[in-house]
Amino acid sequence: MVPQVRPRDLEAWLAARHDRKPVLLDVREPWELQRAHVAPRGLECISIPMAALPARLAELDKTRPLACLCHLGGRSMQVALYLQQQGFEDVANVAGGIHAWSLELDPDIPCY
Repeated sequence: MVPQVRPRDLEAWLAARHDRKPVLLDVREPWELQRAHVAPRGLECISIPMAALPARLAELDKTRPLACLCHLGGRSMQVALYLQQQGFEDVANVAGGIHAWSLELDPDIPCY
């Protein structure tokens, strides 16, 4: 079971893991990143498109908490499940994706 974290609750999720340097894994395509992106404080952001993840899995540390992000939350949920199957210890899905992020946290992020 992958925990679902709403964007408005992400800060609390991060605070509970601050000592392990959490990562926001954005699995959207490059054109999506150009259209809308986030850079939350206290969180390293890594962009790896979903299709490229198996080949780039070694770039991620299995011991660091990962919050997966996509447009609406579907792709990131699939990635979070995959990462759990690969032995990642602390993985969550950003429920609603960057669209919810725009609605809940930062209206300057364009919805698309």
